Amino acid sequence: MKTPLWSPTEAWIKNANITEFIGQVNEKYGKDFKTYDDLYQWSVDAIPDFWTSVWDYVGIRASKGYDQVVEDLTQFPGTKWFPGAKLNFAENLLRHRDDHLAFVFRGEDKKTAKMTYAELYDKVARLAKSLRDLGIQPGDRVAGYMPNMIETAVAMLASTSVGATWSSCATDIGAQAALDRLGQIEPKVLYTVNGYYYKGKTFDSLANATEIAKGIPSLKKVVVTSYTDEAPDLSAIPNAVWFEDFLAKGDVPELEFEQLPFDHPVYIMFSSGTTGKPKCMVQGAGGILINHLKELFLHTDLKREDRILYITTCSWMMWNWLLSSLGVGATIVLYDGNPMHPDEGTVWRMLQDEKVTVFGTSASFVNFVKSQGQTPGKDFDLSSLRAISQTGSPLSAEGFEYVYKEIKQDLHFNSISGGTDINGCFAAGNPISPVFAGELQAGALGMKVKAYDEKGTPVLDDQAELVCEAPSPSMPLYFWNDPDGKKYHDAYFDVYPNVWRHGDYIVVHKDTGGITFYGRSDSVLKPSGVRIGTAEIYNIIDPFEEIADSLVIGQNYKGDQRVLLFVRMAPGHELTDELQAKIKKTLRGQASPRHVPGLIVAVPDIPYTLNMKKVESAITNIVNGRPVMNRDALGNPESLDYYESILPELEK
Repeated sequence: MKTPLWSPTEAWIKNANITEFIGQVNEKYGKDFKTYDDLYQWSVDAIPDFWTSVWDYVGIRASKGYDQVVEDLTQFPGTKWFPGAKLNFAENLLRHRDDHLAFVFRGEDKKTAKMTYAELYDKVARLAKSLRDLGIQPGDRVAGYMPNMIETAVAMLASTSVGATWSSCATDIGAQAALDRLGQIEPKVLYTVNGYYYKGKTFDSLANATEIAKGIPSLKKVVVTSYTDEAPDLSAIPNAVWFEDFLAKGDVPELEFEQLPFDHPVYIMFSSGTTGKPKCMVQGAGGILINHLKELFLHTDLKREDRILYITTCSWMMWNWLLSSLGVGATIVLYDGNPMHPDEGTVWRMLQDEKVTVFGTSASFVNFVKSQGQTPGKDFDLSSLRAISQTGSPLSAEGFEYVYKEIKQDLHFNSISGGTDINGCFAAGNPISPVFAGELQAGALGMKVKAYDEKGTPVLDDQAELVCEAPSPSMPLYFWNDPDGKKYHDAYFDVYPNVWRHGDYIVVHKDTGGITFYGRSDSVLKPSGVRIGTAEIYNIIDPFEEIADSLVIGQNYKGDQRVLLFVRMAPGHELTDELQAKIKKTLRGQASPRHVPGLIVAVPDIPYTLNMKKVESAITNIVNGRPVMNRDALGNPESLDYYESILPELEK
């Protein structure tokens, strides 16, 4: 019998939003649900009733009601959700207009700002009028090449209020990478910035912005925010204007929310682009809205009095997810820059000083602070913190244990996993069930998640493919420039007919109902034909204090596949023969001889995508003599140079 790391108290359960939701479902449908498992099973058995209940509970604002919840659940992909409804995405996020703080902004140790809900509403109203005066209409695209700052959020809200479709990239990606994304969708307005701060240094972003603007002939206006102190000449950028000069002047205009169908496009998100030009995934306003609010209210247990901080950039879907917290009325703490600047206590100090209650981060951040031996619970006042949300890549059981041992014992560790594709979660946590080491607590409500073996049979307690057997509202409407739907179909439905295959390798645990993730199924190792999830190795390597980070791939070698383990050493440690022997012995003992790498190589850096995921595919391509299709999709593309330089040694 497994021992939970944390179990909610009776008071915790009583005060949870999801408990109130269960009560409403029980009353309306004559049920007697008491547990999350009861609710989850109903949510995937009675999908229309579940989403109706979410619509009512989160208070979706619509000028016209829906004719039915879903047209045809057997049409997968392609069914329509809530046909007949008319609503506006931004209106649902701007339902508050008072002196409660909407945003607290920190730009490293250089800039701070705050904005109330009333101030936010008024600024969005001014910007929306400027967009309408420019001729922006429903369906036009508006793009951001911006840091994670308040003006970026205002630009998104103003754009979606007039019915435009928003898409964004962070300023830490290169001009070509941004053009590969934004150039495909032909935006009419581009929001950008004069510069940004990273590790205390000032970076100019106008050169990139100029290249991007000149590479997108559809642009009618480039709106530049002044973030860094410099206020350079904008004449080199076609149709450029400063943000403050673009805002409508005079009395605050009436904020008109364009009323549009439930499936009107609100976001265009991008795949990581590690295998070619990024795919553009078009997502519907209503679907994103209802799914985000489901996850925020029910899985995250977010409330109006909460302060939520997620370490993210506006290249990552967690930025879109975070901004939907406005629909709850909570205060969003935006952080832009390096979370370790000016020192390793920066994030914890921010949680302490801003009294953050819900903190979101990645597995790589948790692993880093663990490798550094940090003890945040002892060194900072984290009394306000009641939940940590973690995503990006799988976190080992030891990572879970570290959170409860060294950060805080009494909190809900809410490990979640889903994708940019659905702008949300397939598996998530909930505040009324226990947390077990290395396990996401359950499938997300309304997501009919299973683990399929190679024959398409659902399995428990065995590693298999993550699938979703039924549609959900936030799945993409379509891919951009994919008129016959072939790209969309090939991405998810070419393995199991009428079933979404996500490309993650998981185990669904029979005893707890929890789900353990083992990395991407397209990077699964197969030495001698035995399938191994990369996270199986990471979970064993992560506890080594000598190793700061690692990456494992398969190399086609002498008619078989050889496992290669690359390690970035922690400060003060070297990859000695003794350490290599220890790694191999531990992998053999805790996993199997198949898990033991043929080579262990020390490297200066591990490549990550802009979405905070390890890029096993790029190194797999290099080692197996294939080209890396899109270096600009990486947050640290220079890291690949070293792997290319040692290729002759790896081929011996």
